[in-house]
Formats: sequence, C-alpha cells, structure tokens
Amino acid sequence: MTADKPARHQAYNPYLPGWEYVPDGEPHVFGDRVYVYGSHDRAGAHMFCLNDYVCWSAPVSDLSDWRLEGTIWHRGDDPANPHGRHSLFAPDVARGTDGRYYLYYGMGWTGLIGVAVCDEPAGTYQFLGHVQHPGGTPMGRATGDPFGFDPAVLVDKDGRVWLYSGFHNRIPAVATGGRRLAFDGCYCFELEPDMHTVRSCRLVLPKAGPGSFEGHEFFEASSIRRYDDTYYLVYSSRVNHELCYATASSPTGPFAYGGVLVSNGDVGLPGHPDEAHAANYTGNNHGGMLRLGDDYYIFYHRQTNRTSYSRQTCAERLTCRPDGGFAQAELTSCGLNGGPLSGVGTYPARIACNLWSTKGTGRYDVPLSHQRYANHPFLTQDEPDGESGVQYVANLRNGAVAGYKYFSLRGLVEVEVTIRGITAGVLEVATDPAFRHPIARVQLASTREWRPFVAQAKAPDGVCALYFRYRGTGAIDLRDFTLRDAALHAVSQKCQTPL
Repeated sequence: MTADKPARHQAYNPYLPGWEYVPDGEPHVFGDRVYVYGSHDRAGAHMFCLNDYVCWSAPVSDLSDWRLEGTIWHRGDDPANPHGRHSLFAPDVARGTDGRYYLYYGMGWTGLIGVAVCDEPAGTYQFLGHVQHPGGTPMGRATGDPFGFDPAVLVDKDGRVWLYSGFHNRIPAVATGGRRLAFDGCYCFELEPDMHTVRSCRLVLPKAGPGSFEGHEFFEASSIRRYDDTYYLVYSSRVNHELCYATASSPTGPFAYGGVLVSNGDVGLPGHPDEAHAANYTGNNHGGMLRLGDDYYIFYHRQTNRTSYSRQTCAERLTCRPDGGFAQAELTSCGLNGGPLSGVGTYPARIACNLWSTKGTGRYDVPLSHQRYANHPFLTQDEPDGESGVQYVANLRNGAVAGYKYFSLRGLVEVEVTIRGITAGVLEVATDPAFRHPIARVQLASTREWRPFVAQAKAPDGVCALYFRYRGTGAIDLRDFTLRDAALHAVSQKCQTPL
C-alpha cells in the first residue's frame, strides 16, 4: 500500500496518507530505505496511542513513495500487558551488532521500557525482555529508578549501546504500582551487549536550572543520533510544541544547547513571537533527525480533530546557521519534496501547514479543547479510523484561513476548489497571509455533497505560498484544490465539452 500523492510523484506534509495517524516519528536508514517508527493514534480518539505499532518505509532515493510495512508489534505482545490495557507510547529501533533489529517501547504510564527483536527492520518483533537492573529487576520497578518514557536508542560505532529516556512531570505513585520514581530530566543508560541490562546510568539533560537551556529545558521525547563525531539529542522542551536539540562529543555529554529545530505552530519565527501569534494550532511534539547525503531533516507531528490524540507525522528540511548549528525550520506543505510543489495539479486540502480563525489559533492539549475551539477550523475525516478515511479541512467560518507553502507558480489562470457546506460567500486566494492582493475569488453556493467551484486567477510567476480565506455566512469544508495554467485549463475545458 502506498501513500496518496499528487501527480509527478511529489512529497508533501503529512507524508503518509490522510487516514494514517502516526506521531512521534523516528526515521532510520536501514539498507536503501528510510523506515519510520512511531506510536499509533486513532482518528477522533479520546486518548493517546490506542493502536498497535506499524512501520512505514520509503526508498532513500524517493521520499514520496511510502509503503505500509504492516503491524510490527501489538499492545498485548508484552507479557506484562497481556490484555493490551496499557498503550504503546513512542518507540525507537536500532540495529544491533548481531545484525538484528531491536525495538524499544514505553508501556503506557507504567515506567517500564520493553524490548523486542526481529531479523528484519519491519518484520514481526518478538519479546526479548524489559530494560532491567543487573539482578533482573525491571527498571522502573525499584524506588528511585528514572521513569521510563519515550526511549531512544543508539548502537555506537564501537558497539556500545546507549538508551535515553525521561519525563518532566511527576506521575502519581499509584500509577507506577506505589513506587516513587525519578522525574529529573533525560537520563542516559549504557546497556550490556544483551541489549536490555543496564550497565550505568546518568542524568544528561536536567529538567530545570539556569544556563543556555533556560526557557527550553527538557520535557520529554528523547531522540538520539550520531553524525560524524557529534551526538545530537533532540527533545521536546517544556513549552511542549517545539523540538530542540543539544550536542556533545560523547554519548554521555556534557550536552550544549543548540536551539529550536521546529515548532508545530511556527512559534519563534518572525511574526510569531509567542503562542498567541502561532501560525497553526499547537500541541505536544516529538520526532527525530535524519541525514541523507548532505541534507538534514527534522521529523515532528501535528494535531488534528481538535485534540492531541489524533496526531500525524510531518518532516521539514533543516538549514545550517553560519555558526554551524541548525536554524529553526518553517512549517511547510512540501517538507520532503526537495523544493516547492508544482504550480499545476490537484492537491488535498489536508496538506495545510497553517490554519487559523479570526480569533487566532490555540493549544489542542488543553482540557475539552474540542469544545473550546468549536468555532475554529480543524482537520478531520468522516469515516471511522482505518484505511478508507478522506481527510479534509473542516469548519472554515468567516475569516478563517488555510495556508499552504510553497508552490512554483508559472502562468496560473484558474483555481478550482471542492467544498461542501451551507454557505453564502466566497473563498479568497492570496499569496500573502494579509490578503493584500487576492489572486482569485471563488464564488460558492450551498451544497451538502462535495462540489467543485472555479474562478479565474492571476498571480506573478515564482515561488510563493497560497492562502485560502473564507468570507461569508455559515461554514464550509474544503477537500481539495486545483491549480491550472493555460495548458491544463484547455484540457479541462475539452474534457467538459459534450460530444
């Protein structure tokens, strides 16, 4: 099974199908393919990570051609979770020195980290054990143990195995079987060659304290990479919507703060100084770094369905700062594409990277966010969770905007949109978020079924963003839009001419 995509094999965000809800994406290159491991949310869910682990992969040479590898681990496969009562939180995978693949996962709020093994990157994994003390007691079962959460694993060039894990918020002891565990930040564990027995443990990213991390201290979402002689520890900071990174010349640190890699609201970029000015709805964040050749990418996730329980993995290319670090990436619709999207063709509305209402945006991880943001636009699907869902932008009310970045426009003459809703209004299209110079105005009419509407368009040639703003009464849903140049317009006219 492959992801749906526009013509010409382009890649866009989210890079998996609209019906797939994989957050916490950890990308790894094994052989000639990129494999992405993550937790697995459910469309319209009431809680995190309700589905089993699946794996997706794509050729290193074509990051638009994603393939579902299938389910690699079920909730009930862990002997300590036979009835699947505990969800599977963010995982990671590493290839051991024996050539086999090791899956590390957090088992709900228990504090346990499980390990499973497989001969293939995306086969059926078999239970190996829990990360444990030398005597065999599982880590997380002794008072004072670090709380096991969001494990990240690295098998270093010398064969030594390093596991990173930690969580900021203290969990009530009743949730961990009465044991009082440590919640001090990110810990680094060296594991024995058996891949699950702890040899040593030390705190490498404290959750509090002055210094260069101030304002961006560790919260959760550990992710580790070694590129050349530098160790990159990616994590979600205490502001939660951003992924930051720290670097060191040793797997145990000391780690130096590097900066913000991405915010799922573009907070911190020009024009978006804080969450009140976010360019998109925010929530928790988790992802990993990927290097392909000379290019670096950061994988992260976005929220849908007006909650934090239906998240989807996205990716952006990173650019280097003059000092050798990475600049914060901007949210785009074309993260893995290697450049802007084509200025002609049909695109699903779900690839919106910016979304806001006349009252701005908001955080989806607040209590009852689906009620708080009832008059805001959001991403959703009509079908239940599964492989048949068609995702779209819902509930565009007067003044609401869906933004897409970037397209290479050349000779644009027409814009067509497919909408439904009870409406008397127009959908304005512009290349700037202030709509100073709209390039098209699509007149709409009420329709309970999906229906196309078209308007002439005129825009300067070049690379630009496209913003769609609804003006009118009622509310509309936006399923897709089509950009046409003169040649494509002629073809469409010919197809509509009766014989």
